[in-house]
Amino acid sequence: MPERTTDEALLTRAGEGDQAAFLELYDRHRQPIFRFAYRLLGEVDIAEDVTHDCFLSLIRKPQNFRPERASLRTYLFAAARNLALKYFRDAGRETGLDDMTEEPQLSSRQEPLRKLLDEELAAEVRRAVFSLSPLQREALVLFEYEGLSLNEIAEITGADVGAVKGRLYRARERLKSILRPYLSGNRELNSGREIVTLREA
Repeated sequence: MPERTTDEALLTRAGEGDQAAFLELYDRHRQPIFRFAYRLLGEVDIAEDVTHDCFLSLIRKPQNFRPERASLRTYLFAAARNLALKYFRDAGRETGLDDMTEEPQLSSRQEPLRKLLDEELAAEVRRAVFSLSPLQREALVLFEYEGLSLNEIAEITGADVGAVKGRLYRARERLKSILRPYLSGNRELNSGREIVTLREA
């Protein structure tokens, strides 16, 4: 059975009070929604709140999800985006990088110098990503980190595909400019070790 149909069936059951169905939906979609919220907001507690509120809203008003328009994953990303934007408006500022928690530790099997260099690059990538405008940042996070298509991102953000492409292009160009000292030779930012660090940052 396709995942989208399964999501719809689970949501129907969850709306009727089936706790197991809700937990299955939550387990399936929590991680990508939390990662997205965290990478937009930079604070674990707020990202957790956003994630929680997305699912709470879904259960309280399941009719707001229109399966003919988008997948449940797309709907949840859009809900998380709206809550993050509300936080930005309420806070009246961009989230500061200093509020971010530390990166998960890399494998202890790595050489100390390599680990140090990778951690330094990861920190610089985080700084660079957080220097982007919110629209560029969300396009980059959804495309590079979460693997969504341009059409899916357009659906989530309410923009056309051309606008998403433009935001993604400008985000990549800015990152390349900022991170140029950390890139060796002519290697592209979105290849090799750099993209691994990007996805982990």
